[in-house]
Amino acid sequence: MTSKINTSGTNSFILATFFTFISFLSFSSSPSEPLDASNHVETSVAGHHKSDAPVNISKIAFEHILDSHSWHFWGDGHDAVSIGLPVILKTNDGIVSFISSEFHHDTQGNVVVEKNGQRFVNFEETIYYASEVPNEQGQYITEGKNKKGDTIAINDSPLDFSLTKNATQLLGSALILILLFTSVARSYKKHGVTSAPKGKQSFLEPLIVFVRDDLAKENIGPKGEKFVPYLLTVFFLILINNIFGLVPVSANLTGNIAFTMVLAVCTMIVTNINGNKQYWSHIFAPHAPKAIWPILIPIEIIGILTKPFALMIRLFANISAGHIIIISLVGLIFLFKSILISPVSVAFALFIDVLEVLVAVLQAYIFTMLTSLFIGSAVADNSHNASHSSDDKETLKANH
Repeated sequence: MTSKINTSGTNSFILATFFTFISFLSFSSSPSEPLDASNHVETSVAGHHKSDAPVNISKIAFEHILDSHSWHFWGDGHDAVSIGLPVILKTNDGIVSFISSEFHHDTQGNVVVEKNGQRFVNFEETIYYASEVPNEQGQYITEGKNKKGDTIAINDSPLDFSLTKNATQLLGSALILILLFTSVARSYKKHGVTSAPKGKQSFLEPLIVFVRDDLAKENIGPKGEKFVPYLLTVFFLILINNIFGLVPVSANLTGNIAFTMVLAVCTMIVTNINGNKQYWSHIFAPHAPKAIWPILIPIEIIGILTKPFALMIRLFANISAGHIIIISLVGLIFLFKSILISPVSVAFALFIDVLEVLVAVLQAYIFTMLTSLFIGSAVADNSHNASHSSDDKETLKANH
């Protein structure tokens, strides 16, 4: 399909992004000396993997799907190449902010950053107040044990409002959607809605009409038009971030349970705020013998929470599982330390990657469809159907 798209604004945005990337990259790749020179030497040694050390595939997989304070591209330790992101902390002495590259790619609590008389370390992507002296491993943290017996840091931590990797991608995807749909809206305003769509319109219009007609109106009914903006926002936000997640250096936003939880909570709020009298009476005064109300009412109340919970878990689990499988398949090459396994490993990884493209679209559709079903069940007017049912019963009696 040939599309004529005015790309001047897009090119300017890409160019600005490119120069921003180069600026951050040079800042991150040429760090100044850390606070403690001796600590720098220790970290440099610890930051490199030994050539004969086994590759921890599970650690690499979870590092990929979890959030981080920097945008990592490749490399390890002080040889890593990444973009430093803003760290914003609410401490007892006020707001403290700096770029995460001041940690010099350290996430083990070895490098201390001092700001406004306060000392901070990054330990496993959590910012803590640094201990006065390092422990035996050279980490400025105080170790403790949790209930499972795992080693954890027990240092106090400030409130963290940092612009992390996931937050950066969320803002970026929101900006792209705003620019994309405002451009389409201007095109409709200029050419009208009766002319044949061109360019971006020809790609987006079938998706918009599908969400409006096949999801909103079909599952919600006559009142579905009111919820089309919310359903379109949910659909395209999930879709674009699912697609971004397939890029190797991107963030795993839709595979982050905090993101899916927020979307699920928004759906729960929209559903219950718009619930009509019949919806709430079905929950608190179910059409059943009153003797079993003490059983039915708690079940119905729990159902209010289990619906969005299912939305949250389904999207999170499907996206995260696909990423972990791909990384694990590629990791087989390093696990077996043989090039002979690479054709099989890469072939299966490529197959799963292609399957993930389908999953990216499918999960956006499923989340939006279930959202429309939940809203439809809350706003449905069953009085009309009930009157029809009573009329049918009267007709049957008269026939008999």
